[in-house]
Amino acid sequence: MIHIFSRIAARSPRQAISASNRHISRLHREEFSCWNQAYQGIHSTSNHMTPSDENLEAQAAPLAEGNNHSCSPSVQATPDIEKKYVHRVYDAIAPHFSSTRFAKWPKVAGFLNSLRPGSVVLDTGCGNGKYLGFNPECFYVGCDISPPLIEICAGRGHEVFVADAVNMPYRENVGDAAISIAVLHHLSTEDRRRKAIEELVRVVKRGGLVLITVWAVEQEDKSLLNKWTPLCDKYNEEWVDPSSPPVRSQSATMLDSIQETDEDTGITKQTDEQLKNIYDGSEDKTAAACSDSLIMDEHDKTQQEYFVPWHLPFHRAEIGVASAAALQNGLAKKDDKKGTVVYNRYYHIFVEGELQRLVAGMKNAAIVDQFYDKSNWCILLEKL
Repeated sequence: MIHIFSRIAARSPRQAISASNRHISRLHREEFSCWNQAYQGIHSTSNHMTPSDENLEAQAAPLAEGNNHSCSPSVQATPDIEKKYVHRVYDAIAPHFSSTRFAKWPKVAGFLNSLRPGSVVLDTGCGNGKYLGFNPECFYVGCDISPPLIEICAGRGHEVFVADAVNMPYRENVGDAAISIAVLHHLSTEDRRRKAIEELVRVVKRGGLVLITVWAVEQEDKSLLNKWTPLCDKYNEEWVDPSSPPVRSQSATMLDSIQETDEDTGITKQTDEQLKNIYDGSEDKTAAACSDSLIMDEHDKTQQEYFVPWHLPFHRAEIGVASAAALQNGLAKKDDKKGTVVYNRYYHIFVEGELQRLVAGMKNAAIVDQFYDKSNWCILLEKL
């Protein structure tokens, strides 16, 4: 397994965590030249290091020799909305989230079981690793942006590390298959979603397969949409660089209020107060604003940007400093009736045909299958 892991790894700085072979990052640092020393040493919760989003971006990978998978800095840079409402949320809820993620989707299970013995499977956005090792005849390497989730995987003996889906530290043509299960809908721009697909195709061999699933607008349970908070205005490229001021007109939209950076405390306080008011019910302009926006914009008739709540029970161990800070800053709210702290996760939910449009124009990939399953749009690609 050490040989396979080192063959897969590109020369880019990322955080190696391997519970089954914990000596890897210590004895083979030269071989695993992608591992940056700043990201080593989180093999146990007693020696925990959590890299910040800024550190991950600052160490954007030198490419492996012979590789050329660069993309524009605006695509690789993580937008604030993903930092605050994806990365930090999953870091905070990781143990509770993991406890709810154990059932395997039949379509994903069937795909993994169809692979030839000895296949190398790359799981991008592996979460708690529920698919890692599913087919014992295959070899698995997983990555996720959340260090706490990666620690859970490592504790189960999986080969995993922290990495970004739009800039994966794999060499080209190393995997026999790759999966991205319920990941792309957390990326807030079309270019980043497309780049993530390109990365999945890049890292598999010619003839390799890529399975992608995303949440669908067409939910089987229509009542779920009423429990989600709609966000107005798509989070476009112009918002990615905090040094560039937003050019949109001022309006009562959620995404307008998320452009702030951590360092700009004045804007942060104002935004957090706005969010807190909205969550507390004292300001309820979002739905109306979205309705007006959808009526006026003939090209955007379907609401696709949402905050989806996660209810973290008070009794969970992770209710602590992180949750207290989130409550104070307005990034989470208390629901005393349910006895939970409520975090909001950013989602871009997909319409029918959207995955196919993202793939269109990729000369090195062909669509093998596309289907709807359990409120998800799914696509199976083959690398040409």
